[in-house]
Amino acid sequence: MSQALAEPRTTAEAEIDAVVRSVETVADQVVLLTLRAQDGTELPAWAPGAHIDLVLGEDLVRQYSLCGDPADRSQYQVAVLLEPESRGGSVAVHRLKTGDRITVRGPRNHFSLKPSTRYIFIAGGIGITPILPMIAEAEARGADWTLHYGGRSATSMAFTDLLAKYGDRVHLVPQDEQGLLDLTAILGTPAGGTLVYCCGPEPLLNAVERGCERWPVNSLHLERFTALDIDTSGDTAFELVLERSGKTLTVEADQTVLEVMRGAGIPVLSSCQEGTCGTCEQMVLEGEVDHRDSVLDDEEKAANDCMMVCVSRCKGPRLVLDA
Repeated sequence: MSQALAEPRTTAEAEIDAVVRSVETVADQVVLLTLRAQDGTELPAWAPGAHIDLVLGEDLVRQYSLCGDPADRSQYQVAVLLEPESRGGSVAVHRLKTGDRITVRGPRNHFSLKPSTRYIFIAGGIGITPILPMIAEAEARGADWTLHYGGRSATSMAFTDLLAKYGDRVHLVPQDEQGLLDLTAILGTPAGGTLVYCCGPEPLLNAVERGCERWPVNSLHLERFTALDIDTSGDTAFELVLERSGKTLTVEADQTVLEVMRGAGIPVLSSCQEGTCGTCEQMVLEGEVDHRDSVLDDEEKAANDCMMVCVSRCKGPRLVLDA
């Protein structure tokens, strides 16, 4: 799901003082937010698949995929669907106005576009946001690609005007007119040398995972913004060694590694606290990790050299981190 992971930060990450340049409605209940640095300087570089944190209030930090042009360092763009029944992030974004100031963290990328000669992109609803710059990158590389993009209705699907230039490589499927994406037709025949990238609601992600079960290993790349269900009934305590800090601690069965590190005075940046954003990533020196995040792919988990300390634990009695 990601490229080589950035070195984890155990101290506060640099923050960007940004200003809202514009707010544009791009679909039903979807706004496109354009941000620039308050001082007019260039923003940190990013690549397709990256996301940023928006600090929307005290204890209200949310992650949104960047959907603009990576070559344009003067601004960031994110598209946000209004979800009134969610935890409040989208409501806060939809209240923003041109000229408002906001703090931005990142960017981070655990969903980067790996090299390939052919891609199948699958997007559901607002999941089109990280896919949009991926398509532009695949096009620039001269790769063969197709997009299958589903939404509740045509008016709910953002960026269809921008996608029109790609012609019949883009397949738009409004559910109220055509039903759900036909994943059997899209994924029914495994294709070597083809990478599948998907972002969207959890039912779509689960269906795509099932559809790719017979595909070559590491063909599928997903981005989740909803935490996985985790069974904690068998959790036990283990020893936590923080190598650089010279501390040996105990993580009880009902504690997270993040909680214990912070309790010991180790500043660890964290945002989602449910294993979906990658902010709290730490390097592992020793111990077998019980990975419970939605960020790392199977290959990265098998490497056992990093973990998301907000949810992941140790399978054995001892875990050593480079912290």
